[in-house]
Amino acid sequence: MMLQTVRQAHEQDLGRILDIYNQGIEDRIATLETEKKDQAYIGNWLLEHQGRYTALVAEDQGEIAGWAALNRYSHRCAYDGVADLSIYVDRAYRGKGIGSLLLPALEESARKNSFYKIVLFTFPFNAGGQALYRKNGYREVGVFEKQGRLDGRYIDVMIMEKLL
Repeated sequence: MMLQTVRQAHEQDLGRILDIYNQGIEDRIATLETEKKDQAYIGNWLLEHQGRYTALVAEDQGEIAGWAALNRYSHRCAYDGVADLSIYVDRAYRGKGIGSLLLPALEESARKNSFYKIVLFTFPFNAGGQALYRKNGYREVGVFEKQGRLDGRYIDVMIMEKLL
């Protein structure tokens, strides 16, 4: 039986968070980023994910299996109640319910921190991610065509949202 928990991310988690994020970059399924990140980057990232813009980790028997974060959607005050989300799951744990553990916890944190809406950007070909979001009440808003380039190809980006 798996013992899975979600908790706030801490400095000692940064190595695993970085590993998991770099897997996502390498696998080309969740981000337009192409360059692996380093310790300095992830240290700054954690500083930006304190307070309202939280970062969570999911543990499976003490091992960090994935992480999720609420990110600033815009610096404009009109969008202060809107957060963007990120969820990354370690390759070995994909398809095993880690995203389903993280997403409700992230939404609960968003509600507690006065967010009324969460948006996300995903690749149209990321069927696993979209299934998770749809199962949790997110709807497709639309698709930005040729929103970015990845490995020399244009990539479309789907926008999804949920009102909390």
